[in-house]
Amino acid sequence: MIASGLYNDLAGSHLLIPHEETDMTGPAPDTLYKVIKPEKIPFVSYPYEWCFSQLKDAALTTLEIQKRALNFGMTLKDCSAFNIQFKNGKPIFIDTLSFEKYNEGQPWIAYRQFCQHFLAPLALMSHKDIRLNQLLKVYIDGIPLDFASSLLPLITRFTFSLLVHIHLHAKAQEHFSHKTSKRTKRRISHFSFLGLIDSLATAIRKLRWNARGTQWGDYHDNMNYSPEGFRHKLQIITAFLAGLKPQIIWDLGANIGVISRIPSDQGIQTISIDADPAAVEMNYRQCISAGDHNILPLLIDLTNPSPGIGWNNEERLSLIERGPADMVFALALIHHLAISNNLPLNDIADFFGRICNTLIIEFVPKEDSQTQKILSSRKDIFPDYTRQKFEHDFGKLFIIRDYIPIKNSQRILYLMEKRRI
Repeated sequence: MIASGLYNDLAGSHLLIPHEETDMTGPAPDTLYKVIKPEKIPFVSYPYEWCFSQLKDAALTTLEIQKRALNFGMTLKDCSAFNIQFKNGKPIFIDTLSFEKYNEGQPWIAYRQFCQHFLAPLALMSHKDIRLNQLLKVYIDGIPLDFASSLLPLITRFTFSLLVHIHLHAKAQEHFSHKTSKRTKRRISHFSFLGLIDSLATAIRKLRWNARGTQWGDYHDNMNYSPEGFRHKLQIITAFLAGLKPQIIWDLGANIGVISRIPSDQGIQTISIDADPAAVEMNYRQCISAGDHNILPLLIDLTNPSPGIGWNNEERLSLIERGPADMVFALALIHHLAISNNLPLNDIADFFGRICNTLIIEFVPKEDSQTQKILSSRKDIFPDYTRQKFEHDFGKLFIIRDYIPIKNSQRILYLMEKRRI
């Protein structure tokens, strides 16, 4: 790969994570060929945490890499979506060892995996339901094509690319899975290989999802602040950040990332997390259009955050295992956790104590109109949801460094630092 020039081409184009060779170390150095140390990614994310456009961009990046590899006599031997991460706001390939020499006429061994990891989930998200990307959490090697074919609506059988790459592909898999004799692999010319890549790229580009119709997709219509109050909130957060030097911030319940752009504008890596697919999609699109390289929007439900999955539950890390963050924002969030989801304040405090060292959190009292809206459809069984109980439970794990009421509001912003116990 190095001698072919492919590494320099991909790393120079920011399509492959760069690495350096290190000394031969390990339990049996005589068995090692090379030891490489890749550049570190600030935050590892997974395909089931990406919005539609993130998965789409990751798919097109993978195909671009495969196309370039052919020009250097190389090919990808696997196309797992887990080989992609996001760095500076863009997808980048991280598995240097996924490349092998290309021999004229050989079929693309990673074709099925690409369809399972990228085309099938994108087609399901586009034509069926955006929430079906969560199947990638269950099927760690991609959504089986026969399953995807059964879920997709009839109209997709009249779309040539989906008919060929999903429906007929699934039928072929089923047909040959029952054959006991060794099947001769069909040879494919270099020209046909390029045609296959272009066909997949065209299929991916044609898939669309309109980000609307979800609870928080229209963020500005759901804000509960006067213009002066919202400006004051931004000023408080900016002041809390001053003098602190966090390298990475998790903005939990970030919606479309309005607050995330405060640290981002200061060059701070910000993981912008929300449970609403439309909000995350809008956030990502805005990052792309604005050229914002410091925000990584992710689709994560904090009441059911990404678990450790795969072999021994260790192939993909849980959200908590990827912390703690230097700082966490929890703004206009705690009333949803405590009242909408029946979580005790001490449990919420414990969760934040595990994921961050510094915390900027907004307390939203019962008297707030948004809290009242939540309580209007249910019985108030939350006598402990008070400012005093909030400060008591969080005070066990955090030192309250400062707190400021937001103008024209009953809400309060707190700056807390984790206790060194």
